Amino acid sequence: MEYYKRLKDIREDHDLTQEDIANLLGTTKQQVSKWETGVQKMGVDKYIKLAMYYNISTDYLLGLTDMPRKLK
Repeated sequence: MEYYKRLKDIREDHDLTQEDIANLLGTTKQQVSKWETGVQKMGVDKYIKLAMYYNISTDYLLGLTDMPRKLK
């Protein structure tokens, strides 16, 4: 799985819209769409914020592991 596809899958698993994530990250729905389709890369600070929000590791968000470990 491409790492950026996981962003969309996790968002949908939590029944959130792109607008919800945009509000959380202080950006636009269009920017979230670009991240989820791989058109643009998301910054590390945004990955950290999402990991904290979802309570999962950044490794899982980035596709480095298939085990969504909870943060301690």
